[in-house]
Amino acid sequence: MEIITNSKLYSLLVLYDMQTTFFNNVLDGISDNDTHNRLNTKANHIAWLTGSLVQQRYDLANELGIEMKQEANELFKDNKGIQDDATYPSLASYKKDFEKITPVLRSALAEATENQLNHEIDMGSDQKMTFYDLVSFCSYREANVIGQIALWRRLLDYPAMKYM
Repeated sequence: MEIITNSKLYSLLVLYDMQTTFFNNVLDGISDNDTHNRLNTKANHIAWLTGSLVQQRYDLANELGIEMKQEANELFKDNKGIQDDATYPSLASYKKDFEKITPVLRSALAEATENQLNHEIDMGSDQKMTFYDLVSFCSYREANVIGQIALWRRLLDYPAMKYM
């Protein structure tokens, strides 16, 4: 385990590790057929939710100068929303990309300097936030996405997500 360069990242890295486990647990046993099922709603389906979470980790890594992309980058780049006519990749594909980026991003976050954390990012529409604020928001969003997938599990008659 690496030494955390900036102590204000400690709690976010604890959440990162928890959400890494929860990501794998929430997807456990879900069939690829069910990943596109929206139950006749306009809600984001599991395939899109999963891919957007994976994309978010790659985007954070890119902000730190790590040039990696998930296989489904074209479906998610530039914060693309769900596309009704798209067939999204399998959960196995997402898990493979998640396993690639997770340790790389975690190390980069643990080693982030104060300058990197305070770097302002242009979010468009005259909005800016620091990289630290972006990491905080992404941590919140990961928990939210995992919660949405957990709800889909129950709606699609899967057992509840296990936390351990």
